[in-house]
Amino acid sequence: MIFALPLYDDNPIQRTPVVTYVLIGMCIGAFFWQLGQNEEAVAYGLGMIPALLFGYAELPRGAQMIPPWATLFTSMFLHGGLLHLGGNMLFLWIFGNNIEDLLGRGRFLLLYLASGAAAALAQALADPMSQVPMVGASGAVAGVLGAYLITYPRANVHVFMWIIIFFWIVTVPAWIMLGFWFVMQLFSGLGTERGEPGVAFWAHVGGFIAGILLYLMLRPRRVMLLQPQKTPVFASAPPAALIGRRTFYGGSVPNAGGGWRRPPDPWR
Repeated sequence: MIFALPLYDDNPIQRTPVVTYVLIGMCIGAFFWQLGQNEEAVAYGLGMIPALLFGYAELPRGAQMIPPWATLFTSMFLHGGLLHLGGNMLFLWIFGNNIEDLLGRGRFLLLYLASGAAAALAQALADPMSQVPMVGASGAVAGVLGAYLITYPRANVHVFMWIIIFFWIVTVPAWIMLGFWFVMQLFSGLGTERGEPGVAFWAHVGGFIAGILLYLMLRPRRVMLLQPQKTPVFASAPPAALIGRRTFYGGSVPNAGGGWRRPPDPWR
């Protein structure tokens, strides 16, 4: 039995990632709200349905809560279960703070929402006749992962490894983790038949690519891409290293701002 779970990276930040925390709080709050609602009514009323978005189908009278185009945004705050929510929020918490730190709060929020909308559109275009509702923040989070990958490909991510009876924490380069994740989404999307319910793989692919493109347009000029490695990879430590959140290194890549002091952000 092999199990791997990313815990955190070792990239320091200069300011509190307020937007990241708010987005996580909104998704958690929406999930608890869902628990008290009719699950199917919420999914069809606020989830993104490709056939509804493109006008190939209509919901029964009274079932439509908002215009179809608005579901591109509402769908990214809903989740189908606790594991679905937990996985998305974990990745947003690990990688979102650094991207918010580099872009500023306004630009980061724009990247997140636009990546989520692009992800939903990618999933809809992959099967425009589908009447299966799509929910989840994974497309928006995928945009954050794409932005992180082209800035910190060699950053160390601390991963909890469980191999049969052994527990360990290993540092893995972000390019391996995120690159492998993207390739898995791409091949899974190619291997999934149209109309088949399940994971929205094309949303992940579309959000990831959109995040890269948006980040290249939104990033301040002095923010450098493809930061070099500064510390060894695949270092390991026992689970006790989690006590007090002790990292192996102070930082695995240089400051992406090149050591300059960030000016006031007009988007804040």
